Order: sequence, then C-alpha cells, then structure tokens
Amino acid sequence: MSLTKRVSNWFSERLGLDDLPFFKTPDYMYHVNEWLGALVAASFIYTVISGLILLLYYNAAAGYQSTETIINQVPYGSVVLYSHLYGAYAMIILAYVHMFRNYFVGAYKKPRELLWILGVLMLVLTLGASFLGYSLIGDALAVSAVDVGAGIITSIPQLSFLIPIIFGNYDTGDYTRVLALHIILVALIGLLFVFHFFLAEHYGMMPSRKVKPKAPAVYTKEEWSKFNPWWPRNFVYMSSLIFMTWGFILAIPNALAYLNGLPQYFNPFMNPKPAPPPNSPAAAHITTYPPWFFLFLYKIADFTSDVVIFLMIGVIIPLVYLIILPFIDRSDELHPLKRKVFTGIGILMITYLIQTSLWGDLAPGVEVSVKDQVIAYLIPAIIVALGLTFIKPVDAQLKPSRGISPLTSLLFMVVAMLFAGSVVELIDYPSLFTFAIAVFTGSLFFIGSKAMGKVVLSKGLPNNAVPEVKTTTETPTSTETKKKFAEVLMSILFVLVVVIVAQMWTIPPTGYASNLFGVDLGLVFLMLGEVISLYHYVVYKKPVEKEE
Repeated sequence: MSLTKRVSNWFSERLGLDDLPFFKTPDYMYHVNEWLGALVAASFIYTVISGLILLLYYNAAAGYQSTETIINQVPYGSVVLYSHLYGAYAMIILAYVHMFRNYFVGAYKKPRELLWILGVLMLVLTLGASFLGYSLIGDALAVSAVDVGAGIITSIPQLSFLIPIIFGNYDTGDYTRVLALHIILVALIGLLFVFHFFLAEHYGMMPSRKVKPKAPAVYTKEEWSKFNPWWPRNFVYMSSLIFMTWGFILAIPNALAYLNGLPQYFNPFMNPKPAPPPNSPAAAHITTYPPWFFLFLYKIADFTSDVVIFLMIGVIIPLVYLIILPFIDRSDELHPLKRKVFTGIGILMITYLIQTSLWGDLAPGVEVSVKDQVIAYLIPAIIVALGLTFIKPVDAQLKPSRGISPLTSLLFMVVAMLFAGSVVELIDYPSLFTFAIAVFTGSLFFIGSKAMGKVVLSKGLPNNAVPEVKTTTETPTSTETKKKFAEVLMSILFVLVVVIVAQMWTIPPTGYASNLFGVDLGLVFLMLGEVISLYHYVVYKKPVEKEE
C-alpha cells in the first residue's frame, strides 16, 4: 500500500470521514465550472482569516490613522490589508458568476429552492459587509460612499433612526459601530454558509442535462453509490482550487501596489492603496467614487430624485424576483432556451448590471434624463427579445459538437450588447478608458461573429445540425506518458516553491518593498495549487473515451 493511501486511511479511520454525508462525485464533474461555490468559499475563508489578523491591529476609533499604521508599521500589514480587500472583491465577483451560472442551468428548481434562496441572501449580506468593510478605511472615498449611503437612508424620514445604529460617529473618524456591524454581517454569512454547504452536499452538484434533462435533477441513491467518495478525492481537488484562489487574491493587489507611480486618482478598483484622508487638501482633487460593486446602485440614484422609486428599481424588485424565482418558474425544463422568458430576464440582469456600473464609473453623480434611460435600456431588451425568438434549442438527447450551443449564443448576445453600449459611452464620454473598453468588447464581438458565421454558413450544416461523432479511446500508454510528465512538472514546481520561500523572507517586512512578499506568497500558493491539481491527475486519472 502506498504512503498516500496509508495516510488517507489513517485520517479516514480516526475522523470518520467515510461516514460523512457528503456528495459523491462522478468523474465528469471535476471541472472548475462545477466548483464555483468552492471558489466563493475559498475567498470567504481567506477574507475571514485575513480580517481576524487585521482586527488585532485596527483601532476603529481612529479609522484612517489606524489603516495607515497597519500599512506602514505593522510587519507585512499592507500585504494582509490589500489581500483582505481583494479577497472580498473576489468573493463578490465569484458569487455573481456562481449565481448566474446556476440561474441559467436551472439550479434553483426543485428540490434546490432553499439552497438558491440562501445563496441570494448571502450575496446581499456579502455586498453589505463589503460596503461596511470598505468604509473602515476612512479615506476620502470611503467617507464619500458612506455620505451617499447615509443620505439615501435619511431621505426617508421614517428610516433616519438607522443612521447612528449603522454608521455611528463616522464623520469624526470613529468607525466603532461600522466595525461591529461589519463583523455581525460576516458572522451571519458564515452561519448561512454552513447551512448552504450542507444542503449543497445533501442534494449534490447539478447533474449534466445529458444525464438529467428535467427537474428534479438529482442522482438516485443507487447512482450516487457508484461515484467517487468525498474523501479523499474531492478534498484533494478542492484543496487545489483553494490554494489557487488564495494565490490570485494575494498576488494581484500586492503587484498593483508595488507598481511604480500608481497614482491616487487611478480607478479605485485597480488601486488597493487608500486615498488621502477626507479633510486633506489632496482629497479635493480626487473624484469621489462609491465602491465599484455599488456603482450600479449609485448610478440608479441619478435616474430619479424619488428614493422610493430608486429603492424599488435598484434593490427591491431584483431581490424579490431572485427570491421568488423558484416559485414562479414551475416548469421542469432545464434547457435555457426552453424557458426563454426567464433566460431573457437573466441576460438583461447581467447586461444592465455591467452597463450601469460602467455608466456610474464614467459619469458618477451626473443626472440622466428619462429619454437617455429609455435608449440605454430598451435597446438591449429588443436585442434579447429578437435573439431569443430566433434561437432554437438543440435536442437535449443529441450532442451539439459543431452547432452553436445555447450558452454560446446567449454569451454572444451579451457581448453584442456590451459592444453597442461601449460605443455609445465612447461617443458621450470620450477618453482613453472608454476607448479601451470599446476596443476590447469590439474585439470579442468580431471574434465571436467570425466564429459563429463559419458555423451558420457551413454548407449542408444547419445551425442545430449534429454530425456523426467519432470517438477514440485514450490508451493506457498515452495516459501514463502524461502522468510521467505531470510528475516531472510537479517536481519542478515544488523546487520553485522552495526557492521562492527561501528568498521571500529576505524582503523587508514594512515599506514599499514589503508588497513583494505578498506577490511571492501568492505565487507559492498558485504553484502549490497546481501541484495538488497535478497530483489529482496522476492519482485519479483513468483512460477515457474522448471525441476527435
């Protein structure tokens, strides 16, 4: 028996891991798109750990001064602070991706209704906790964001009593109340996460539509018993994802912080450094932004002076829709093109979220006429309606190997709308930033149009045609060769990890260069994640049939 197997059995026997009611996983599910929830969890765990470290040094009674002390005087304090900030960013982005992915595959349908609702509530709590955490920095941007949030609340007289409860004396630099509420919301996220996790393990991952084309999409106990046990394979695979997620969370913000000449007026999303304090002369020269994840909400505030209408459009209607979605989409269809109304709403939600956020970044605080609102939001709705009218679903029993898949078509529609919107924004707000966005989205649109055009115009091959699929078997010899290469690559990566760890401790713990420690630590985590991923391949990969 190998050493790995003996170690696995030792832990399994003493911790009772084989008795855990965790989901057993089929081979085809070991892909990142099936494990987006694990990426969200990895971001949350890192953010909690780094937040607890910061809590040892943060003085809420003097928010900005305490933040500067952590950055400039606490050993590797800036590494922890910047990665904590971007850990929250990663959690928000991944939570959106996870939610919309589940939206389009129908993962909110029976029996996962409660799982979906808990996920939506956790996203709301994550946005709230992130807003309060962002405010703890106490710089000019944070104070401005809190001012706007407080102004929205005080515009409804019945809610004015919430200001001292939520924000306390933030205007004097005291963030004690904000910190307390931030911790409470994070604790609530953790509580809901435990419940969400166990429900997810109980029902298992969403099976492929080729396996379960209709709801309820769950495996039977007999099917489940034939799959891979959670320990140790799922644990190994999830560990690789956790390490790689932590690697990006560490490397990206610290690399940005280390860049020479990173200016304070640079887009706040790309700058982990605090802005100047709110009462300093330098603060007068800074364009005030809300947190990037609330840009869409702050822009909606420019559409109307009526706070009730603002809350209805920006918060209440989308939230209520997402919560009641499992109860209004009662069909058993999982194919996105067989529930076109809900698919169309999902596409528009993504498009409007990105579009309004960019609008808020380009023109914060600029009032928008009703005419411009209609033009901005009606055009995407028309494109979606026409696109979904003409796109036909592919037969669920056939494998679309050369036709245009439904998700590809939907993604292309989103890109088309973003390209059109970026051109409009470039005309209205010409700048290097809007030009770059237009070029990027235009390139994606051109590539997508070219690829889809080849399929549609192929002679004798209609859009949903399914040619005969030939399969070949990957031989044991070729698999073993790949495993040998993976083992060599594991050895090289492990040596690089040792080299980086040996030299990273020579980096000064404070000052400008200390962020290199965060970059190196991020690289170490990325390499360890890849090593574990290669180990998973070497130990568990079997020859399988694959398409030519």
